[in-house]
Amino acid sequence: MKKIRLSVYLDAEIMARLTDLADRKKQSKSLVAEAAITSFLTPEDADQREAAFARRLDFLTRQVERLERDLTIAVEALALFIRFWLVVTPSLPESAQTAAQAKGRERYESFLETLGRRLSKGQSLLREVSIDRVHDGVGQQTDSTATVQSRPNEA
Repeated sequence: MKKIRLSVYLDAEIMARLTDLADRKKQSKSLVAEAAITSFLTPEDADQREAAFARRLDFLTRQVERLERDLTIAVEALALFIRFWLVVTPSLPESAQTAAQAKGRERYESFLETLGRRLSKGQSLLREVSIDRVHDGVGQQTDSTATVQSRPNEA
């Protein structure tokens, strides 16, 4: 195919970028410019790139929404536990504080070990409990909720 000569005036910065790209690709400036013009004149390529970006952004949006949901579940579970603990735990007399603190440190170490084991096995509370496992709206538990609540001490 016969090529037709075209003279173009470019801004110095654009010319430098064209020269740099041509050097990196080990191609002529004419070939790089022709590819850029072809890409610009072919709207399908731009549409395909835009569609690919849109798909990727949609995927990332869904991931962020899942992370937000999981974080909300974790925060609510922690808040519920703290509220429950504060309600059922009586105050200790001053004489029992030292022993209680030592027992607390022991329990905390055990908690960290158990948490480490669960995480290394890939176990997750969020996998055991999901938004769908809530009350069915009439005050009765679904089977899956009853199952989760029947094993509160499982680690």
